[in-house]
Order: sequence, then structure tokens, then C-alpha cells
Amino acid sequence: MTVKVLLMDSIIKQFDYDYNGFENILKVLSNEFPFLKVGNIGKTVLGRDIKMLRLGKGADYILYTAAIHGSERLTAYILLRFIYELCDAVKNGKKVSDIDAQKILYGKGILFVPMCNPDGCEIALKGPVKAGCGERSGYLYKLCGGDFSHWKANARGVDLNHNFDAGWEKLHALEREKGIVGPSSTRFGGLKPNSEPETVALTTLCQKVNIRHLLCFHSQGEVIYWDYNNINTHRGHKMAEIFAASSGYALDVPQGLSSGGGFKDWFIETFRRPGFTIELGKGKNPLPVTDGDKIYEKVKEMLMLGLLM
Repeated sequence: MTVKVLLMDSIIKQFDYDYNGFENILKVLSNEFPFLKVGNIGKTVLGRDIKMLRLGKGADYILYTAAIHGSERLTAYILLRFIYELCDAVKNGKKVSDIDAQKILYGKGILFVPMCNPDGCEIALKGPVKAGCGERSGYLYKLCGGDFSHWKANARGVDLNHNFDAGWEKLHALEREKGIVGPSSTRFGGLKPNSEPETVALTTLCQKVNIRHLLCFHSQGEVIYWDYNNINTHRGHKMAEIFAASSGYALDVPQGLSSGGGFKDWFIETFRRPGFTIELGKGKNPLPVTDGDKIYEKVKEMLMLGLLM
């Protein structure tokens, strides 16, 4: 099987892959596009690499992330498909959504972390035993009665998007009010902020690299969250309006247990720069892999616009 056939089978066509399949896709991408650099930003609880891809160079970088929740693996597929189409356009002098891909990279750097929570994705796909959780497996089974299809957390039962140090104390109090007092498949933010290696990997990346703005892809709802704690990011509001006009997604404000503790919340509060949580697709998580191409076509222009601003 040639590299191109493997690439078509693994990325362009819709496929619900495991972590080994994800790593193989990255190898194929780096072979096909030598200018796309693949590295690691850290390791998960179970020792898996958290992969990052870099395209271009610049004084600052734009960061795209996906699959911080295990049951939202479809977001990783959509981001990988975008990376492939963007790199193919750069290599062959083509456009994506009528935007010149080569010109977009002049003096600009882009970072992608397509799978922020590899352990959680494996657990949601295979269950804890096949995901390599070892002696943790029995405990994790008790947390969700053996149904892992909706598993969002990491291998310690911490919801990573509740674990960032932005309004964590308030969110933690809300969790306790709702009876979420320990490890769970979702919405438990840990015993303290930034307690998880996956969270630390993402915050360390942002502290080491000058990030211009951040787009975090989740599912589902077709909404865009752009604000946090009324912090004045005028450019962020304008960008959000452009994203909404392009995609047809609605601007929204998270409420209750969806407010605070998230990656974009921490980024906005720490750097006073635009950050966005974009909920891809509409339906019930986990969205079926067969929705992938339809969702991608609807948001492809928005993904490109995120690189222009």
C-alpha cells in the first residue's frame, strides 16, 4: 500500500481510530509533508505522548487543539483532515476556501495538538483494560457502570477542561453542590487546579511559546464561546463574530458547570488574548464518525479564517 493510499484510507475517509492509528497518521503526514514538524509537549497519566504538529515559523503562533475530552474524538479527525488539506495546498500551491495557503504562512507559525487527552480517547473507544489502565481498570468500571462511550476524563477520572486554573475554586464548589466530589467520567476538576500532566503540558506550551490566539475544538452544539469573566478582548469579540458568520454557529456564554476551569478560560485570563471554545457539530456525544466530513465542510472556512487574523 502506498503512502497516498494509506493517507486516503486513514484521514480523508471518516475513521474512528485508536491512539496507534493516530500515531501512524502523523508518521504518514510527516513523510508526505517534510515541512510539517511533529513533536511532543508532554506525556499522559499512562505515559502516552501528547503530540504537537508545527507548520511554519513566526514571532508568535496560532494554536489549535482538539479531543481534550475522550468521547469527542471526532474533533481530532476534523483537525487532522484540516491539517492534511492545508499542507497539501501549501505543497501544491492551492487554495483552501479561496484562501492562498502558501501566502497564509508568510512569517506565521501554526501549532496543532489534535489529541490533548489520548488516554481518555482510548478509554472511551476501547474501555480501560484495552486502553492499558491496568490495576485502575476495575475502579474506572465502577465510575460509569462499564459504559465508557461517554467518557470525557483522563485516566485518573479528571475532566481536563475543568482542571485549568481559571475560576477553578468556584467551579469546584459547583461540582460539589452537584454531588461531583471525586473522580468521574466527566466534570470532576481534580483536587487542585493543574493537577494533571495533560493540563500542565498545555499550559507549559503556552508559557514557552508566544501564542497569538487559541482555538479549542469540542463537540457538540454548533456554538462558539469567546468570553471569559468579562475580560476585555475586543479583538476576540470581532473574531468570534467573523467565525459565526462563516460557519453559521451561534455565539454563546457558558453557564454553570460549563463556566470556568477550561483551557480557553485560563488562556484568556493569563494572557489577555483571544481564546475560543468551538463546539463542532450538533447531536448527542459521541457524535458518529459518519458526521465528520459534513461537519468539516461547514467549518473549513472558519478554520482558515482563524489563521488569517
